[in-house]
Amino acid sequence: MEKLRNDIADTIGIKVSSLNSCVDYQVLESTEEDGYTRQLIEYDSGKDKVKAFLLLPDVLDNNPAILINHQHNREHHLGKSEVCGLAGNPLQAFGPELAKRGFVVLAPDSICFEQRRKDTSVEGFDFWQHFNEMCYGILTGDYLMKRVLNDAISGITLLSNLQFVDKKRIGTLGHSYGGNTVLFLAALDERITFSCASGSACTYENRMRNDVGIEMASVIPNFHGKYDIYDLVSCIAPRRLLIVSAEDDKYSKDAPYIVEKASPTFTAYGAMHNLCHKRYTGGHAMTEERFVDIIEWIDER
Repeated sequence: MEKLRNDIADTIGIKVSSLNSCVDYQVLESTEEDGYTRQLIEYDSGKDKVKAFLLLPDVLDNNPAILINHQHNREHHLGKSEVCGLAGNPLQAFGPELAKRGFVVLAPDSICFEQRRKDTSVEGFDFWQHFNEMCYGILTGDYLMKRVLNDAISGITLLSNLQFVDKKRIGTLGHSYGGNTVLFLAALDERITFSCASGSACTYENRMRNDVGIEMASVIPNFHGKYDIYDLVSCIAPRRLLIVSAEDDKYSKDAPYIVEKASPTFTAYGAMHNLCHKRYTGGHAMTEERFVDIIEWIDER
Protein backbone atom coordinates (compact mmCIF):
# COMPACT_ATOMS: atom_id res chain seq x y z
CA MET A 1 0.00 0.00 0.00
CA GLU A 2 2.93 2.31 0.53
CA LYS A 3 3.63 2.55 -3.20
CA LEU A 4 -0.05 3.17 -3.99
CA ARG A 5 -0.24 5.84 -1.30
CA ASN A 6 2.87 7.58 -2.60
CA ASP A 7 1.67 7.39 -6.20
CA ILE A 8 -1.68 8.97 -5.28
CA ALA A 9 0.10 11.69 -3.29
CA ASP A 10 2.39 12.42 -6.25
CA THR A 11 -0.58 12.68 -8.62
CA ILE A 12 -2.17 15.29 -6.35
CA GLY A 13 1.15 17.03 -5.72
CA ILE A 14 1.34 16.24 -2.01
CA LYS A 15 4.58 15.31 -0.27
CA VAL A 16 3.44 14.31 3.20
CA SER A 17 6.96 13.67 4.48
CA SER A 18 8.08 17.22 3.63
CA LEU A 19 5.21 19.03 5.35
CA ASN A 20 5.74 21.05 8.52
CA SER A 21 6.38 18.99 11.64
CA CYS A 22 5.08 21.85 13.77
CA VAL A 23 2.09 24.11 13.18
CA ASP A 24 1.64 27.09 15.48
CA TYR A 25 -1.67 28.83 15.93
CA GLN A 26 -2.97 32.10 17.27
CA VAL A 27 -6.04 32.32 19.50
CA LEU A 28 -8.32 35.12 18.27
CA GLU A 29 -11.32 34.59 20.57
CA SER A 30 -12.30 32.28 23.40
CA THR A 31 -15.80 31.35 24.58
CA GLU A 32 -16.80 29.17 27.52
CA GLU A 33 -19.50 26.60 26.69
CA ASP A 34 -21.13 23.82 28.69
CA GLY A 35 -18.40 21.18 29.06
CA TYR A 36 -15.83 22.75 26.75
CA THR A 37 -14.17 25.96 25.59
CA ARG A 38 -14.47 27.10 21.98
CA GLN A 39 -11.48 29.00 20.62
CA LEU A 40 -11.40 30.79 17.29
CA ILE A 41 -7.88 30.23 16.01
CA GLU A 42 -5.80 30.88 12.91
CA TYR A 43 -2.98 28.66 11.66
CA ASP A 44 -0.66 28.65 8.67
CA SER A 45 -0.86 25.70 6.27
CA GLY A 46 1.91 26.94 4.02
CA LYS A 47 0.16 28.90 1.28
CA ASP A 48 -2.99 29.75 3.23
CA LYS A 49 -4.08 31.17 6.56
CA VAL A 50 -6.78 28.89 7.97
CA LYS A 51 -9.47 30.04 10.38
CA ALA A 52 -10.78 27.24 12.60
CA PHE A 53 -12.58 26.48 15.82
CA LEU A 54 -10.68 24.50 18.44
CA LEU A 55 -12.95 22.89 21.03
CA LEU A 56 -11.21 22.01 24.28
CA PRO A 57 -12.97 19.77 26.84
CA ASP A 58 -12.98 20.91 30.46
CA VAL A 59 -10.62 18.06 31.36
CA LEU A 60 -7.45 17.90 29.29
CA ASP A 61 -5.37 14.78 29.92
CA ASN A 62 -4.36 12.39 27.15
CA ASN A 63 -7.53 13.17 25.17
CA PRO A 64 -8.49 11.72 21.81
CA ALA A 65 -8.70 14.31 19.04
CA ILE A 66 -10.61 14.68 15.80
CA LEU A 67 -10.52 16.98 12.79
CA ILE A 68 -14.04 17.63 11.46
CA ASN A 69 -14.43 18.62 7.82
CA HIS A 70 -17.64 20.55 7.10
CA GLN A 71 -20.08 19.84 4.27
CA HIS A 72 -20.65 21.91 1.11
CA ASN A 73 -24.42 21.92 0.49
CA ARG A 74 -23.98 25.02 -1.73
CA GLU A 75 -23.78 27.10 1.44
CA HIS A 76 -20.42 28.80 1.29
CA HIS A 77 -21.38 31.13 4.13
CA LEU A 78 -21.35 28.10 6.43
CA GLY A 79 -18.31 26.06 7.35
CA LYS A 80 -16.74 25.55 10.75
CA SER A 81 -19.73 27.24 12.43
CA GLU A 82 -22.11 24.54 11.24
CA VAL A 83 -20.13 21.58 12.60
CA CYS A 84 -19.72 23.53 15.86
CA GLY A 85 -23.46 24.09 16.26
CA LEU A 86 -23.43 27.86 15.77
CA ALA A 87 -25.34 27.96 12.47
CA GLY A 88 -26.98 25.77 9.86
CA ASN A 89 -28.23 22.23 10.38
CA PRO A 90 -28.07 20.95 14.00
CA LEU A 91 -27.50 17.45 12.61
CA GLN A 92 -24.11 18.64 11.37
CA ALA A 93 -23.06 19.78 14.87
CA PHE A 94 -20.70 16.89 15.63
CA GLY A 95 -18.14 19.15 17.32
CA PRO A 96 -19.92 20.04 20.57
CA GLU A 97 -21.20 16.48 21.04
CA LEU A 98 -17.71 15.02 20.74
CA ALA A 99 -16.09 17.77 22.84
CA LYS A 100 -18.51 17.00 25.66
CA ARG A 101 -17.35 13.38 25.44
CA GLY A 102 -13.73 14.39 25.91
CA PHE A 103 -12.52 14.82 22.32
CA VAL A 104 -10.32 17.74 21.36
CA VAL A 105 -12.00 19.00 18.18
CA LEU A 106 -10.51 21.01 15.34
CA ALA A 107 -13.01 22.39 12.80
CA PRO A 108 -11.42 24.48 10.04
CA ASP A 109 -12.99 26.49 7.24
CA SER A 110 -12.22 24.95 3.88
CA ILE A 111 -11.08 27.16 1.00
CA CYS A 112 -13.83 29.58 -0.11
CA PHE A 113 -16.10 28.86 2.87
CA GLU A 114 -17.23 31.12 5.72
CA GLN A 115 -14.25 33.25 6.81
CA ARG A 116 -12.16 32.15 3.83
CA ARG A 117 -14.33 33.87 1.24
CA LYS A 118 -12.61 36.77 -0.51
CA ASP A 119 -15.64 38.97 -1.17
CA THR A 120 -18.95 38.54 0.63
CA SER A 121 -20.47 41.74 -0.73
CA VAL A 122 -21.28 40.43 -4.22
CA GLU A 123 -24.35 38.19 -4.40
CA GLY A 124 -23.63 34.89 -6.12
CA PHE A 125 -19.85 35.40 -6.06
CA ASP A 126 -19.20 32.47 -3.70
CA PHE A 127 -19.68 29.87 -6.44
CA TRP A 128 -17.50 31.73 -8.93
CA GLN A 129 -14.73 32.26 -6.41
CA HIS A 130 -14.71 28.52 -5.74
CA PHE A 131 -14.81 27.74 -9.46
CA ASN A 132 -11.97 30.17 -10.14
CA GLU A 133 -9.81 28.63 -7.41
CA MET A 134 -10.27 25.23 -9.08
CA CYS A 135 -9.37 26.63 -12.51
CA TYR A 136 -6.34 28.55 -11.26
CA GLY A 137 -5.09 25.40 -9.55
CA ILE A 138 -5.43 23.30 -12.69
CA LEU A 139 -3.59 25.94 -14.71
CA THR A 140 -0.71 26.21 -12.24
CA GLY A 141 -0.56 22.61 -11.01
CA ASP A 142 -1.53 23.74 -7.51
CA TYR A 143 -4.72 21.67 -7.53
CA LEU A 144 -7.58 22.60 -5.23
CA MET A 145 -7.39 19.14 -3.63
CA LYS A 146 -3.72 19.73 -2.89
CA ARG A 147 -4.56 22.91 -1.00
CA VAL A 148 -7.51 21.30 0.82
CA LEU A 149 -5.28 18.42 1.94
CA ASN A 150 -2.40 20.71 2.93
CA ASP A 151 -4.84 22.56 5.18
CA ALA A 152 -6.15 19.32 6.69
CA ILE A 153 -2.75 17.69 7.14
CA SER A 154 -1.54 20.86 8.86
CA GLY A 155 -4.59 20.56 11.11
CA ILE A 156 -3.61 17.00 12.03
CA THR A 157 -0.09 18.24 12.80
CA LEU A 158 -1.54 20.98 15.00
CA LEU A 159 -3.57 18.41 16.97
CA SER A 160 -0.66 16.00 17.28
CA ASN A 161 1.51 18.77 18.75
CA LEU A 162 -0.91 19.53 21.60
CA GLN A 163 0.61 18.12 24.79
CA PHE A 164 -2.73 16.93 26.15
CA VAL A 165 -3.69 14.96 22.99
CA ASP A 166 -3.09 11.22 22.70
CA LYS A 167 -1.22 10.93 19.39
CA LYS A 168 -2.41 7.35 18.98
CA ARG A 169 -6.05 8.47 19.00
CA ILE A 170 -6.35 11.15 16.31
CA GLY A 171 -9.17 10.85 13.80
CA THR A 172 -11.17 12.67 11.17
CA LEU A 173 -14.86 12.96 10.29
CA GLY A 174 -16.96 14.55 7.58
CA HIS A 175 -20.22 14.40 5.67
CA SER A 176 -20.60 14.89 1.90
CA TYR A 177 -17.80 17.26 0.79
CA GLY A 178 -16.32 16.78 4.24
CA GLY A 179 -16.54 13.01 3.87
CA ASN A 180 -14.76 13.17 0.55
CA THR A 181 -11.96 15.12 2.22
CA VAL A 182 -11.81 12.40 4.88
CA LEU A 183 -11.22 9.66 2.30
CA PHE A 184 -8.30 11.48 0.68
CA LEU A 185 -6.87 12.71 3.98
CA ALA A 186 -7.01 9.39 5.83
CA ALA A 187 -5.54 7.60 2.82
CA LEU A 188 -2.46 9.83 2.78
CA ASP A 189 -1.89 10.71 6.45
CA GLU A 190 -1.05 7.59 8.46
CA ARG A 191 -1.16 9.49 11.75
CA ILE A 192 -4.95 9.23 11.51
CA THR A 193 -6.04 6.13 13.42
CA PHE A 194 -9.81 6.32 12.89
CA SER A 195 -12.02 8.05 10.34
CA CYS A 196 -15.66 8.36 9.30
CA ALA A 197 -16.79 9.34 5.80
CA SER A 198 -20.53 9.96 5.43
CA GLY A 199 -22.42 10.48 2.16
CA SER A 200 -19.27 10.46 0.05
CA ALA A 201 -18.34 6.92 -1.01
CA CYS A 202 -19.09 6.96 -4.71
CA THR A 203 -16.63 6.08 -7.46
CA TYR A 204 -15.71 8.51 -10.20
CA GLU A 205 -16.89 5.84 -12.63
CA ASN A 206 -20.37 5.74 -11.10
CA ARG A 207 -20.66 9.53 -10.99
CA MET A 208 -19.76 9.91 -14.65
CA ARG A 209 -21.98 7.05 -15.75
CA ASN A 210 -24.98 8.53 -13.92
CA ASP A 211 -24.32 12.26 -14.53
CA VAL A 212 -23.64 12.97 -10.87
CA GLY A 213 -21.75 16.19 -10.06
CA ILE A 214 -18.13 16.06 -8.95
CA GLU A 215 -17.08 18.51 -6.25
CA MET A 216 -14.45 20.98 -7.43
CA ALA A 217 -11.65 19.78 -5.16
CA SER A 218 -12.10 16.28 -6.60
CA VAL A 219 -11.33 17.49 -10.13
CA ILE A 220 -7.76 16.19 -10.25
CA PRO A 221 -6.26 15.88 -13.73
CA ASN A 222 -5.43 12.27 -14.73
CA PHE A 223 -6.56 10.90 -11.36
CA HIS A 224 -9.39 8.70 -12.58
CA GLY A 225 -7.24 7.19 -15.32
CA LYS A 226 -5.16 5.54 -12.60
CA TYR A 227 -7.22 5.40 -9.39
CA ASP A 228 -10.69 5.47 -7.92
CA ILE A 229 -12.24 5.87 -4.46
CA TYR A 230 -11.73 2.22 -3.51
CA ASP A 231 -7.97 2.79 -3.85
CA LEU A 232 -8.21 5.52 -1.21
CA VAL A 233 -10.13 3.17 1.09
CA SER A 234 -7.52 0.47 0.53
CA CYS A 235 -4.79 2.91 1.58
CA ILE A 236 -6.58 3.46 4.90
CA ALA A 237 -6.11 -0.22 5.83
CA PRO A 238 -5.50 -1.52 8.43
CA ARG A 239 -6.74 1.55 10.33
CA ARG A 240 -10.37 1.96 11.44
CA LEU A 241 -12.86 3.39 8.95
CA LEU A 242 -16.62 3.87 9.05
CA ILE A 243 -18.36 4.47 5.72
CA VAL A 244 -21.93 5.78 6.00
CA SER A 245 -24.13 5.54 2.91
CA ALA A 246 -27.79 5.47 1.91
CA GLU A 247 -29.72 3.59 -0.75
CA ASP A 248 -31.10 6.70 -2.47
CA ASP A 249 -28.03 8.87 -2.05
CA LYS A 250 -26.39 9.44 -5.44
CA TYR A 251 -23.26 10.65 -3.67
CA SER A 252 -22.73 7.30 -1.94
CA LYS A 253 -24.51 5.14 -4.50
CA ASP A 254 -21.96 2.38 -4.96
CA ALA A 255 -20.49 2.36 -1.45
CA PRO A 256 -21.03 -1.44 -1.17
CA TYR A 257 -18.88 -1.91 -4.28
CA ILE A 258 -16.14 0.32 -2.86
CA VAL A 259 -16.13 -1.70 0.37
CA GLU A 260 -16.02 -4.93 -1.61
CA LYS A 261 -13.04 -3.74 -3.66
CA ALA A 262 -11.12 -2.60 -0.57
CA SER A 263 -11.94 -5.62 1.58
CA PRO A 264 -9.08 -7.85 0.33
CA THR A 265 -6.55 -5.28 1.53
CA PHE A 266 -8.08 -5.09 5.00
CA THR A 267 -8.27 -8.89 5.05
CA ALA A 268 -4.59 -9.19 4.10
CA TYR A 269 -3.77 -7.07 7.15
CA GLY A 270 -6.05 -9.19 9.34
CA ALA A 271 -8.09 -6.04 9.92
CA MET A 272 -11.43 -6.64 8.19
CA HIS A 273 -13.08 -5.81 11.53
CA ASN A 274 -11.75 -2.26 11.12
CA LEU A 275 -13.68 -1.64 7.90
CA CYS A 276 -17.27 -0.83 8.85
CA HIS A 277 -20.04 0.09 6.42
CA LYS A 278 -23.44 1.27 7.63
CA ARG A 279 -26.09 1.41 4.89
CA TYR A 280 -29.34 3.29 5.52
CA THR A 281 -32.60 3.90 3.76
CA GLY A 282 -33.23 7.43 2.53
CA GLY A 283 -31.22 10.06 0.70
CA HIS A 284 -28.14 12.19 1.11
CA ALA A 285 -29.10 14.43 4.04
CA MET A 286 -27.87 13.60 7.51
CA THR A 287 -30.55 12.06 9.74
CA GLU A 288 -30.79 11.86 13.51
CA GLU A 289 -30.25 8.09 13.35
CA ARG A 290 -27.04 8.46 11.36
CA PHE A 291 -25.83 11.33 13.54
CA VAL A 292 -26.24 9.24 16.71
CA ASP A 293 -24.66 6.15 15.13
CA ILE A 294 -21.62 8.14 13.95
CA ILE A 295 -21.08 9.68 17.39
CA GLU A 296 -21.42 6.30 19.10
CA TRP A 297 -19.04 4.58 16.65
CA ILE A 298 -16.40 7.28 17.15
CA ASP A 299 -16.83 7.30 20.93
CA GLU A 300 -16.55 3.50 21.14
CA ARG A 301 -13.27 3.62 19.26
